[in-house]
Order: sequence, then structure tokens, then C-alpha cells
Amino acid sequence: MAEKTLNDLFYDTLKDIYYAERQIVKALPKMARAAQAPALKAAFEKHKEETEGHIERLQQVFEAIGKRAQGKTCEAIQGILSEGEEIIEDFKGTAALDAGLISSAQAVEHYEITRYGTLKAWAEQLGHRDAAKLLDATLKEESKTDATLTTLAESAVNAAAQKKVA
Repeated sequence: MAEKTLNDLFYDTLKDIYYAERQIVKALPKMARAAQAPALKAAFEKHKEETEGHIERLQQVFEAIGKRAQGKTCEAIQGILSEGEEIIEDFKGTAALDAGLISSAQAVEHYEITRYGTLKAWAEQLGHRDAAKLLDATLKEESKTDATLTTLAESAVNAAAQKKVA
């Protein structure tokens, strides 16, 4: 068996996040429909558009490193998204639903932040400057989305989750 290199790991992880982003873009409309707070619904809709841009950027990264854009099943994102679907089912119609949706969305964001941060560092190490810039742009957007979700949770959603729905 041939020795695997950082370059192989970089490509393998790119395929992982590419798959993940394509699953996330499918999940966001469901989350937006389930959200009760208009601001949360709007945040999910905005992030769907951003995620479409993340997919396009990843395609540019694949191109920049001379590889075909393809995904590889990401068990981690499947599990995180599955937990989000459970929250939608288990908390539908309750005051706690939006808090649960934010929790699920932040689990997705944190996964993405770790992946993009790692990929950016590896791209820099491997001399893929253009890829590193593209990955950094997405990393910044993912971090901003996470901060937006935290603000929504802390400013209204968590307090509303304490109340009972009549």
C-alpha cells in the first residue's frame, strides 16, 4: 500500500466537506419551514444561499488543485442532520423548537468551522494559496453564521423556549 500524504488527506477531507455542504443545502429549507421565529427562518434562508456559494467555492478549490469535484459520504454530518430532524419531530409546536433548531444548526456550523479551518491550514502548508483564500472566505462566513445564531438564541429564542405554548 502506498504511503498516504498530507495532500491525500487534504483531498479526502475536501470530498468530505463537499458531500456535507450538499446535504446541508438540502436540510436548510426544512429547518426554515420548521422555524417559528421570523428572524430564525430568515437566517436559515440566508444561510441556504451562502451554502450554495460554499459549494461553488469548493468546486473552485477542486479545480485549483487539479482534482475532480466529488463527494465522499460524511457520516458525521449525516448524524448531526439526523439529530436535527429528530428535534423537529420531537419539539414541533413547542416553545423549545427554535432553541433546538439553533442548537442543531450550531452543531453543523461547528463541524464546518473545524473542517474549513483545517483545510485552510493544510492548503497553506501544501502551497495551495488560491485554495486557502477560498477556504478562508467560507470559514469566515461559517463563523459569522455561528455568531448570528448565538445572538438569536441569547436575545430571544432561549427565553421564549422557557415559556409554555397554550
